[in-house]
Amino acid sequence: QVQLVESGGGLVQAGGSLRLSCAASGRPWSTYAMGWFRQAPGKEREFVAVAAVRQTATNLYYADSVKGRFTISRDNARNTLYLQMNSLKPEDTAVYYCAAGGRIVVVTSPRDYDYWGQGTQVTVSA
Repeated sequence: QVQLVESGGGLVQAGGSLRLSCAASGRPWSTYAMGWFRQAPGKEREFVAVAAVRQTATNLYYADSVKGRFTISRDNARNTLYLQMNSLKPEDTAVYYCAAGGRIVVVTSPRDYDYWGQGTQVTVSA
């Protein structure tokens, strides 16, 4: 059974930190690109970060809005994806989703991802 299960969301003050985790099962995830998207109320789902696999290398991509503050990492032995979020801002408030895809063409496009978690809420207070 294919599953992506996020955890680690919560309420934090501006300037604080959170670490999200995504536990994956049911596929050989080490060969999949895995990333994070977020969706705020009334807004479209937007790309946050991805760890994309190219042959033996893992390439990391970030949205401009989170560069320098967020760090994506993956532990293929544990089939787990992480997102370390520092210096959080109120505009980071959203539901954060873990996603995975086997053949990603455009890393920022939600349509290129095949599997999604249920999401975890992150709320940053001013």
